Amino acid sequence: MLVIRIEHPLAFGFGLLGNILSFMVFLAPLPTFYWVYKKKSTESFHSLPYIVALFSAMLWLYYAILTEDALLLTINGTACVFESIYLAIFIVYAPRDALVFALKLISILNILLYGCLVVCTLIFFKGRKRIEIMGSICASLAVCVFVAPLSVIKRVIRTKSVEYMPFSLSLFLTLSAIAWFGYGLLRKDTFVAVPNVLGFIFGMVQMVLYFIYKTPRNGESTSQVVDIEKYQTTNGSTVVEIEITNDYVEADKKPDV
Repeated sequence: MLVIRIEHPLAFGFGLLGNILSFMVFLAPLPTFYWVYKKKSTESFHSLPYIVALFSAMLWLYYAILTEDALLLTINGTACVFESIYLAIFIVYAPRDALVFALKLISILNILLYGCLVVCTLIFFKGRKRIEIMGSICASLAVCVFVAPLSVIKRVIRTKSVEYMPFSLSLFLTLSAIAWFGYGLLRKDTFVAVPNVLGFIFGMVQMVLYFIYKTPRNGESTSQVVDIEKYQTTNGSTVVEIEITNDYVEADKKPDV
């Protein structure tokens, strides 16, 4: 039975705060998909960030069910709903090649691989061992996803521009990492707490870089010849930024995310 654990009020407070912050970040792509709806085309947008986000949320949702953790369940259940809606919109307006790629990846990652993981853990593992296996998988995926901001940091340093790294987003990601780290620490759940150390570090680095490069040098433009799609994915504990870049840009092509 899933319950909201309030035997530790401070842990509950951290978890509730994490839910609120993560939910706010989930709303970030709404302008992007409003633009897609108006244009009736996804153009250069990629499905990969949303598919990975859904896969991560599904894994953490299963982990939340195993651990009977209602706060993890609510945020990852919400994430699954948002990512599914975003992907549905993408599929409706995607060109044929992008549509085929998205459907193949969803079938492999979100249906086949996820189904195999759930079935295998249910058949071959029991009790605490099952929780540890799924927690290790979720935490490992979270660590891998946390590497994504390195490309953002590298781009900011190279271009000396924070045009594609909004301060408010970096701030919310950092606060979310702090909230979920505190929740995992107080719950003695290392699978939730440990990955968020990286989330906090990368968030702080991005904010420091923002203040260093927020004002362009004289004669320099902040516009870069890139087409960047940013999105956030939940690891069940924090939200991280995924960036996919192309080598071209078209004038007045899409709004900032």
